[in-house]
Amino acid sequence: MALPREQRVEAIRHAIEAALAPTALEVEDESHRHVGHAGAQDGRGHFRVAVVSTVFVGLNPIARHRAVYAAVGDLMTTDIHALSISARTPDERVG
Repeated sequence: MALPREQRVEAIRHAIEAALAPTALEVEDESHRHVGHAGAQDGRGHFRVAVVSTVFVGLNPIARHRAVYAAVGDLMTTDIHALSISARTPDERVG
């Protein structure tokens, strides 16, 4: 069952923190940018995450994305329509 819109960012944040122990994490709801998009009509949202975690050390970009998708799990079927991912190690952290 889908969460109320205002709780989705916090649910995504909690799921990623629990699974990946990030040293930095940004979660942004970008759903407002996709109003009218056919895929958003089911009520699920568009989100952007930037994750910095030691879990990503030694993983290629596809494996990093898979780890993030695994972390958010069922939210992909109930609350997330699209997820833009930046996944870096602490050594790769920009800024």
